[in-house]
Amino acid sequence: MEQVLLYFTEGIRSLGWQEAVMYAVGALLIWLAVAKNYEPMLLLPIGFGAILVNLPLNVVWEHAGTSGALKILFECGIMTELFPLLIFIGVGAMIDFRPLLQRPWMLIFGIIAHSGIFIAAFIAYKFFGFSIKEAASIGVIGAADGPTSIFVTSRFAPNLMGPITVVAYSYMSLVPIIMPPVIKILTTKKERQIHVEAKDSNVPKWLIIAFPVILTAIVGILVPVAAPLIGFLMFGNLIRECGVLEKLSKTAQNELSNIVTILLGITVGASMRAENFLQIQTVLIMFLGLIAFIGDTACGLLFAKLLNIFRPKSKKLNPMLGACGISAFPMASRVVQKIALEDDDQNFILMHAVSANVSGQIGSVIIGGIILSVVPLLAG
Repeated sequence: MEQVLLYFTEGIRSLGWQEAVMYAVGALLIWLAVAKNYEPMLLLPIGFGAILVNLPLNVVWEHAGTSGALKILFECGIMTELFPLLIFIGVGAMIDFRPLLQRPWMLIFGIIAHSGIFIAAFIAYKFFGFSIKEAASIGVIGAADGPTSIFVTSRFAPNLMGPITVVAYSYMSLVPIIMPPVIKILTTKKERQIHVEAKDSNVPKWLIIAFPVILTAIVGILVPVAAPLIGFLMFGNLIRECGVLEKLSKTAQNELSNIVTILLGITVGASMRAENFLQIQTVLIMFLGLIAFIGDTACGLLFAKLLNIFRPKSKKLNPMLGACGISAFPMASRVVQKIALEDDDQNFILMHAVSANVSGQIGSVIIGGIILSVVPLLAG
């Protein structure tokens, strides 16, 4: 009888304060997803995965020397980079690159507006003792692109997968809160009221189809390590735009994205084991991730203001467009349009904002590839 009692109370006896804290963290993520609608498709499964992996004896991760279901998903889906790449197919199938093709010069904002990545990475390495690879992984939070963050972290700092992913997706959902104060501090009302004339033109069908193929070839040749990222993203877009794969396009946008998102979320949550997550590093990553997002917004905006110095008075850019170069699509462009209308109810800059925002998706992939290429050389 005593042995039976010990068996059924083993789980209770194995509970500690660390597990209790992780249950609270998981519950908080679920609450944010349900009550506040913050990235619910990811924060809810991440939150539940965090609870599941911290249950007594952790049998969903590993049991009697055998990998459990969550460990198998983590090793096969995250560490092989499969889940992030499959997500990119769905993302590509959802993006319309026509606004960017009408204004290809906006692509520069998709590069400049990711400077916060390098600011945060430098601070993490120089002042907080993270290794170069860990610092780079933390900086990529500023890409505002969850799959890219997971892709880079799986190669450079798998031990930080849990906090980096949670922080990345949490801040993505907080873009409407983070961006406005930064924009208003760095711009005047007069600058925010600048109108930008929208001259939409028809983009040839052949160019829309050729664009993902050409871009994949160019990026794959110049930054080979970025080929998987850009390739899967552009493959999804090609499915969307070719005009003969409507069913596959809808599948990529819906069924594929939804299934992989479920598996990705609960698997990332499974990386939030108490012994790895409850570290001072987690707090530092939250701080550095915020620096990366603020840095992105500020750098893109200040670059637009710099361009205005050299542009004639009649062709000034609304500097808020520079802030749209981050990859948080379409949230960033919507936030900027909302701010523009608050200061002038006739100021419609959405199409230019979308152009810069779409370029941010491409920019995040290119920057991610550059980091994957350069950081190993710096790390020796």
